[in-house]
Amino acid sequence: MDLFSQLILVISVTSFLSFQWLFHRVSPWVSTRVSPGFLRLADKQKVEWNSRTVSTLHALVVGLFCLYILLFDDAINEDPVWGDPTLVKINVGVTTGYLISDLLLIFYYWKAIGDKFFVVHHLAALYAYYYVLGYGMLPYFANFRLLAEFSTPCVNQRWFFEVLGYPKSSRPNIANGMAMAVVFFLVRIAVMPLYYSRMWSVYGTKAFYHVPPGGRAAWIISSICLDVMNVMWMHKITRGCYKVMRSAQRHKVGTQENGKTD
Repeated sequence: MDLFSQLILVISVTSFLSFQWLFHRVSPWVSTRVSPGFLRLADKQKVEWNSRTVSTLHALVVGLFCLYILLFDDAINEDPVWGDPTLVKINVGVTTGYLISDLLLIFYYWKAIGDKFFVVHHLAALYAYYYVLGYGMLPYFANFRLLAEFSTPCVNQRWFFEVLGYPKSSRPNIANGMAMAVVFFLVRIAVMPLYYSRMWSVYGTKAFYHVPPGGRAAWIISSICLDVMNVMWMHKITRGCYKVMRSAQRHKVGTQENGKTD
């Protein structure tokens, strides 16, 4: 194993241990001081709370690094299949450590946060990252997929508001819902033409055929399946936002009419 591969292994292990520490120690300690409602939660809710807190932190760290790589890493932008994957490997190494940590927590606290979909998602992601970390292939596309992490904080915040008892028609909930819809659309839907145009530009080239069949399957099939789910989720989020906004508007109109009557 070369020196850089050893470094990536250290990064992944450090990531795993750090996210475990954040889940078991940091999140409970910070949450009790930032949100008094945390202490009133049931034990299962506290487990999910800590899990989502760690998820949000991971999403912000990896998402920002991903955006930096996408904007300033000329090597992978010029050669999206075999460009120098140094920075991408570091970012994927962090995510690999997080995914393994989260899988361990899911299995250990199955009654609280167990979800077969997340298990399949994590295992599929780890399978795809094996080719990135092991062979250094497809760095542009692996990094591009991490843009989706930007939508995670708003999704988690929606759950936080719900478990703390915020009405769906409350201003914080509506603002977060709108932000979630906009960010989800930008990082998962609007970027699809760019992603698939880059995929099409390398399809059939020598660089493409140098990717082993397993790598091509992990890349193309997983991308299509994931984006089908993204479209379905976007539809669901849009409908949810529409219902909440209509409900809030009706509540506002009703309040105004009552005020006039009084």
